[in-house]
Amino acid sequence: MNGRAIRVLLVDDEELVRAGLRRILDAERDIEVLGEAADGAEVPGLVRRLEPDVVLMDVRMPKVDGITATRHLVESRGADRPRVLMLTTFGNDGYVYDALQAGATGFLLKRARPAEIVQAVRTVAEGESLLFPAAVRELVATIGRCGGDALRGAGLTEREGEVLRLMARGLSNAEIARELVVGVGTVKTHVGNVLTKVGARDRTQAVVAAYESGFIDPRRPA
Repeated sequence: MNGRAIRVLLVDDEELVRAGLRRILDAERDIEVLGEAADGAEVPGLVRRLEPDVVLMDVRMPKVDGITATRHLVESRGADRPRVLMLTTFGNDGYVYDALQAGATGFLLKRARPAEIVQAVRTVAEGESLLFPAAVRELVATIGRCGGDALRGAGLTEREGEVLRLMARGLSNAEIARELVVGVGTVKTHVGNVLTKVGARDRTQAVVAAYESGFIDPRRPA
């Protein structure tokens, strides 16, 4: 983040949840909570005005839910949008899967420990995805969206396929580099090639596509 604080917007219809998140995040020197919203309808205006780096957004809200708000950010702001970290009560919530498809960078359980919440914000702010591999596999297997290897035509090289599988395990670029014994720069190049060939906006969408297509079997560890 080039030395400046990570700017965060909190979006949840429960005031107590927002207050708890603000208390946790405001205690960190490198994180600044810019504002709060009680519904997804408030998100576009606040994002334009505050320009947050990360939006912590509840997946379920009474008027405009987190999925709709995320999709609007993706469509209206493109690559200039903040990263969305979806908040959910249940890891196997089907809405979470829809949120990842809509463009959320990852998801976080509301019962997560304070240290996990802080690390999650830092992770997505740095451009990494925040996925819980077992939970994503369970979501895909439950929803049953596998339908053959639709990524076969993407033309992934053997090494790019390896990188995609490691991404699905939730590994960061640095962790993938250690696993494959290559430089981080090389991994970044492979990740960029994967996103381009798969037609994904980010790492999260690439992983979702890998599971949906059957490139990775959700019934087995990646």
